Amino acid sequence: MKRLHGTGISVVLAASALLSANAALADPVKTIDTLRVKVKIETIASGLDHPWAVEVLPDGAYLVTERPGQMRVIRDGKKSVPIAGMPDVYARGQGGLLDVALDPKFAGNRTVYFTASIATDSGNGTAVFRAVLSPDERRLTDVKRIFLMNKLSRGSIQYGSRIAIAKDGSLFVSLGDRGQQNRAQDFHDDAGSIIHIGADGSIPADNPFRDGLRALPEIWSKGHRNPQGIAFDTADGKLYTAEHGARGGDEINTPEAGKNYGWPVISYGRNYSGTKIGVGTAKKGLEQPIFYWDPSIAPGAIAVYRGRMFPEWRGNFLVTALKFKLLSRLDRNGTGKVIERERMFEDDFGRLRDVVVAPDGALLITTDEEDGALLRISRAAE
Repeated sequence: MKRLHGTGISVVLAASALLSANAALADPVKTIDTLRVKVKIETIASGLDHPWAVEVLPDGAYLVTERPGQMRVIRDGKKSVPIAGMPDVYARGQGGLLDVALDPKFAGNRTVYFTASIATDSGNGTAVFRAVLSPDERRLTDVKRIFLMNKLSRGSIQYGSRIAIAKDGSLFVSLGDRGQQNRAQDFHDDAGSIIHIGADGSIPADNPFRDGLRALPEIWSKGHRNPQGIAFDTADGKLYTAEHGARGGDEINTPEAGKNYGWPVISYGRNYSGTKIGVGTAKKGLEQPIFYWDPSIAPGAIAVYRGRMFPEWRGNFLVTALKFKLLSRLDRNGTGKVIERERMFEDDFGRLRDVVVAPDGALLITTDEEDGALLRISRAAE
């Protein structure tokens, strides 16, 4: 929705959009026609405080993070009290308790990983934690911080903070530039990078800078602005990110070992002042995105769909959007070029943050609002 400056219309439109989103969430089941399939949207839970991430537990319940610092279990539509044992988080601006991921062997070891912004006397930044969820789901035990970005700073923006777990159990974690552009080109600074660490925080043997001479040993790739989406394609193991640009230039990238994705030397966006960023859109030695949005949609997360429920979407990218409050569906044309095929749920449910493919192929989406919700998107009856 565009804001019309200098009039009272923007207030009316904003209020109207909010009422519309609230009305949609008040209805626990909604049916919507998309381009290829009719879907059913169920509100699994509402009244969540800026829910950032969701994971499905083995019995079908949901583990959800809320940015102010709570983690809860949602079972049969009921929210648990906040899980005890959480470390202190720096819940300011875009910071707080962010992503959560289950260990591949969670059913046996009950291990979870989560990211959060934390503060010390020298500043704040993104950290990764490992913990064990108690059998009664009331407490985290054995909480251990396994990573903290090496340079902390002031401010409360652009933490990145998504986790993708590889087949070998190692973690790929996205880190934003913290609003300080040039840090993304400093290979001895974690900001603006994808890092790759073991489940215990150790450095994997296949990291491109493992010796720490040319770059920090945990760095996998650099030149990222604020990647808040990261996911593997389970079909071929390829890693993808969805990244915030500035004024335009939101991107989908394919982070590969040792490569530089250009920010802020190249970008398809512009500074918020309207001025040019870097040298333009391309430079030798810097990687190109496989897709970019202009204007920006403010991507919240990315999933590559390989579920059974929607064969029409097999292999598609699904990207949530905060600014335009929608779910973008993209795929490749006959030449391999990524094309945005449709924008679903625009302004229907508010700011869409996480998107996860559940074991049955349904989609799970969180809405990043003060009165946030967990939504389930499944196939509607014809």
